[in-house]
Amino acid sequence: MTLGELMPLIIIAVILIALAILFTFVPVALWISALAAGVRVSIFTLIGMRLRRVVPNRVINPLIKAHKAGLNVKTNQLESHYLAGGNVDRVVNALIAAHRANIDLPFERGAAIDLAGRDVLEAVQMSVNPKVIETPFIAGIAMDGIEVKALARITVRANIDRLVGGAGEETIIARVGEGVVSTIGSSESHSRVLENPDTISQTVLSKGLDSGTAFEILSIDIADVDIGKNIGAILQTDQAEADKNIAQAKAEERRAMAVAQEQEMVARVQEMRAKVVEAEADVPLALAEALRTGKMGVMDYMNYQNIGADTEMRDTIGKLTKDSKEDDQK
Repeated sequence: MTLGELMPLIIIAVILIALAILFTFVPVALWISALAAGVRVSIFTLIGMRLRRVVPNRVINPLIKAHKAGLNVKTNQLESHYLAGGNVDRVVNALIAAHRANIDLPFERGAAIDLAGRDVLEAVQMSVNPKVIETPFIAGIAMDGIEVKALARITVRANIDRLVGGAGEETIIARVGEGVVSTIGSSESHSRVLENPDTISQTVLSKGLDSGTAFEILSIDIADVDIGKNIGAILQTDQAEADKNIAQAKAEERRAMAVAQEQEMVARVQEMRAKVVEAEADVPLALAEALRTGKMGVMDYMNYQNIGADTEMRDTIGKLTKDSKEDDQK
């Protein structure tokens, strides 16, 4: 085939390739869907989205949905929210739900709630249908020392105005738990709590615990009340055990001091005995020295010996008399 014969085929192939590229880069089908739904979006706007790396489906489909629901939402608003990392479809669904429920929710507020990390659609649904939050068993101690455990159910409704910057469910549960513990602790006895558990919910509800949170507390209901341990008796027992241990420690300390004093006295007695023995050992030397120097005569020495013999005899007689008396008593 000649070049002239191939030229029409080449032109047709180029046209088909150009159309394929056009339909791939430019979402013509989406543009036609928007026109059919009454949403005026130019083809150049869709091309601009491609250039800005925006997926047109993520913007145009929510725009069609909002237009059909009667909402005045602009393409630039949806595109800017998409570029900010938000979920456009979820925000539009929330706006539609709020519009149906007569809740004032502008697009900017809904977008801010979504960018804050909260589920704006769930918040709108919670505004229409309140949510019940169940706390774990909260333990408090009445004035009589008995532990009381209460299970509370908190009915809350989302507060759209405080969703951005407002505290979450954990804060609600913590505040309610604090209120329950305080109310139980101010009761004179655990029996009063069991007789009127509604006083707990009334007292806690009157404290305005939803201040600064993303919710509005509608009611606090005590679902279950149970009796726990006798904390007062346990504390008294522990205190008595501690006092006993302290007394034992002090007694042991006194015993150790007495033993130490006794040992010190024994040491002193032994020391004195050693000194006596040492002094007695010096007596013969002193007598010898006195005799040698003439300070003591022979008769004086004989008298000294007689006195010692008399003393020893008396000791022997006294010991024999004492032993005889003990034998008679037996």
